[in-house]
Amino acid sequence: MLAGASRPLDEDDVMPSKRAKLSTVSDGMQMYLDLGLPMDEALTKSYTFFSPLPFANPDNNDNESDGFVLGVDEAGRGPVLGPMVYATCFCRESYYSQLSSIGFADSKQLTEAQRDQLFAKLQTTSVQQHAGWSIRCISPQDISHCMLRRTKYSLNALAHDATIQLIRDALDRGVHITKVYVDTVGPPLSYQKKLQELFPKIEITVAKKADSLYPIVSAASICAKVTRDAHLSNWVFAEQWLQNKMSKEYGSGYPGDPKTVKWLKDSVDQVFGYPGIIRFSWSTCVKLLDERAVKVVWADDEHAPKNTVGKYFVRNRADTRPRSKFFSRNKAIRLASSLNQ
Repeated sequence: MLAGASRPLDEDDVMPSKRAKLSTVSDGMQMYLDLGLPMDEALTKSYTFFSPLPFANPDNNDNESDGFVLGVDEAGRGPVLGPMVYATCFCRESYYSQLSSIGFADSKQLTEAQRDQLFAKLQTTSVQQHAGWSIRCISPQDISHCMLRRTKYSLNALAHDATIQLIRDALDRGVHITKVYVDTVGPPLSYQKKLQELFPKIEITVAKKADSLYPIVSAASICAKVTRDAHLSNWVFAEQWLQNKMSKEYGSGYPGDPKTVKWLKDSVDQVFGYPGIIRFSWSTCVKLLDERAVKVVWADDEHAPKNTVGKYFVRNRADTRPRSKFFSRNKAIRLASSLNQ
């Protein structure tokens, strides 16, 4: 049975891939949900996934010029482990009231079963004729790399870029977007201005708690949450020797979750620290590594000579002797000299 097909499972139906998740839509009807990345692979690199586009359906006779409403939301911004998932949901403006009546709400207010059921409805044939969705799944390793590199790349910047990429990808695929609703990251007014300048032909609305205000954002939040939860429950450690040894009882991943705290304390290796599921830039992780891991002293730093060549090009501020007039005669020399003060 193909992922997204809407009919009861037959005896000969097989799961299309290990990335698919079996879910009940309604009245006993079950279907496999494709989540974009094979679940038997380690999530070490970020990826983007798009559902089939509404106008790709040959049975759909709606005018392809009909504008689309698009919502953006995320799941997993605050946790110390696992991916951060940004998602969009988009539908024809003429279908928006029907999509809203399905019952989408802020994913945090729904049970896992309710989220799965609503996500499944997005993949039924009747809805796919008018709506679609996409995800940008950012791996914990990429998050760590961005936030710990020499030139800082903040989580806000990462979130903004994921949103911009998903909107651009939808436009590049031919989705005629006329309105966009975004759950804000940071101050909504400045974020809205930024998006409006990038997409001047689209009506942009950025708001706090947009997932509880706009059903299209609620639908996006469900796509994001279901994807993140599926990755965590089916997590494949990149460190293969840990796959059958390390517990997956890590709870929600939030630093305030007792299950997460217990897992972090129990799972730290004194030499190697944590596996790649962890976001190493989080202060929770840094603190536990400082407390429980062996202190590392880098030999190059410990035994490096204190009198380096650079020392001779930096002015000693304790030296109060008057400088030679030679350095004040030439503007270029004065400028170069001032850089070392």
